[in-house]
Amino acid sequence: MPSVLTIAVAQPPTAVGDVAANARAHAAAVAAAAARLVAFPELSLTGYDLSAAALDPADARLAPLVAACRRAGATALAGAPVQDAEGREHIATLAIDGRGARIAYRKRWLGGEEAARFVPGERDAALELEDGWRIALGVCRDTGTPEHVEAVAALRPDLYVAGLVHHPHELDEQERRGRTIAARIAAPVALASAAGPAGPSYPAGAGRSAVWAAGGRRLARAGAEPGALARAVLPHPPRRRGPADRG
Repeated sequence: MPSVLTIAVAQPPTAVGDVAANARAHAAAVAAAAARLVAFPELSLTGYDLSAAALDPADARLAPLVAACRRAGATALAGAPVQDAEGREHIATLAIDGRGARIAYRKRWLGGEEAARFVPGERDAALELEDGWRIALGVCRDTGTPEHVEAVAALRPDLYVAGLVHHPHELDEQERRGRTIAARIAAPVALASAAGPAGPSYPAGAGRSAVWAAGGRRLARAGAEPGALARAVLPHPPRRRGPADRG
């Protein structure tokens, strides 16, 4: 029988533009979470600064986070700007474990000024953990886009995870999206939301990262403060769906 999944949503303090400091903060969160999967906010490794340099997944500054994942037997889902082989830049989710980091998903639905620099991703994606859990991925505006939610539902994942950056006045919308997606895809949802100063246009993030059960009942929620996290144990075994990226 496949194991249950312990998921944590973390909102470490953000040092805007300081990848090394943010990687260390992520590593501390992984150590504290005691979870198989730890999700972080949008652009968590740089802060929500649309001028931040693209991050190579092989960057040595990520070494403390890789080491923390190795020690914990965890996979971290962290946000960063990245560049593809053609030189196009994306807002991405990196999957980081004890072997290193790789791009797991590129944000498909860009918002605000993001489109002036970044290119939308071309496909929705599911990451399959070694123990069989299939995780569909999203980033911030994706979660409020019906086309994305329908595409995720078609992937039939065991869990949906997205990193966010929201203003405090957007907390009600953040909660609504979590409940709505969980009901639509009939699977748990985890949203990791930045807390405290997150970038030039986010002097305060909403925080309140949370996990919802399939159907929309909230299982756990963090506070509004930087450094908080929430943790939930998902008891249902994964339902294998076919090929997916492995992590």
